[in-house]
Amino acid sequence: MKKFLTMVYILVGLFVLGGTAKAQDVIKVGVDLEMTGAVAAFGQMTWTGIQIAHEMQPTVLGKKVKLILDDNKSDKIEAANVAQRLIKKDHVVAIIGAVASSHSLAIAPIAEENHIPQITPSSTNPLVTQNRKWVFRACFIDPFQGEMLAKFAVNDLHAKTAAVLTDIAQDYSVGLSNFFIKKFTQLGGKVVSHAFYQTGDQDFTAQLTAIKKLNPDVIVIPGYYTEIALIARQARELGIKSTLLAGDGAEAPELVKIGGKAVEGLYYSTHFDEKAVQTELGKKYVKIFRKKYHKAPDALGALGFDAYMLLMDAIKRAGSADPAKIRDALDHTKNFEGVTGIITLVNGNAVKSGVIRVVKNGKFVYVTTINP
Repeated sequence: MKKFLTMVYILVGLFVLGGTAKAQDVIKVGVDLEMTGAVAAFGQMTWTGIQIAHEMQPTVLGKKVKLILDDNKSDKIEAANVAQRLIKKDHVVAIIGAVASSHSLAIAPIAEENHIPQITPSSTNPLVTQNRKWVFRACFIDPFQGEMLAKFAVNDLHAKTAAVLTDIAQDYSVGLSNFFIKKFTQLGGKVVSHAFYQTGDQDFTAQLTAIKKLNPDVIVIPGYYTEIALIARQARELGIKSTLLAGDGAEAPELVKIGGKAVEGLYYSTHFDEKAVQTELGKKYVKIFRKKYHKAPDALGALGFDAYMLLMDAIKRAGSADPAKIRDALDHTKNFEGVTGIITLVNGNAVKSGVIRVVKNGKFVYVTTINP
């Protein structure tokens, strides 16, 4: 009997050790994205880039990288719930996500509390990383994006007056609006109207009717693609001729699907265009993306790719999958040659150039690059 029990203990011990060994051969990375809900197109585009990056580099430090994708449903509370599950249940060493700033702001305190690095591909609101040690991003921040839009409006569009339409339900929209207004005013422009709406609104005729009377040179809509498209349609139906200007929240195929001819000539700031690629990795990514998806690569996919690769680079430099060492390596990222440009992380924020695009014949067309 004693021999039998001894054999059982040995077998159980080997099983546990074997299970532990297998677990140690895998590095788990959580992905907290908007795969359904109001900004699902953003999450889905980001996921395409992350998948390409994972296919290109499925291992690091000789271990397999396991991506655990969870849908935050474009909701702040669910984004936080997903982060908790990924950390407590799945025991991930880092989290990639979310896309929208409001959702990343919901994840950030959880990442901080649990000492798990979070890297958002595209949340541009500066509050996401402010006063945080464990939160990073692959994108530029809204102070720079606001300056990009203001400079382009004044220097390239020769705008002297602007009306701004802000989505008060989105931290991203509120922040970007304020940064645009500040820089546009500094450059000598005049903001003749600052009106508001909320995500999910369908009727913007009251705000637009008031704006029409002021006849601004540009109407700036720093929101997300669905409302931007509806605002554009209603503006044109009212006979408004002002040039439309938006931030990176405009970039989704749905903008054109919903907006149609009304979004023709709309300019927006973004992070990437294949004509502005600066690195060899960027050129390689464009070829792989076009071959895999048979269409032009988008900024969200490119940012998803960069977020994954920045994380892998940090793990490699850290020589460890320990979250604290990964955090320290991310914090010392300099001149990383990504798809969206050459990235240096300063206080968690990516310092790099940006791009202006325009909707032309139903496609997103490169206009110019603006450097920091």
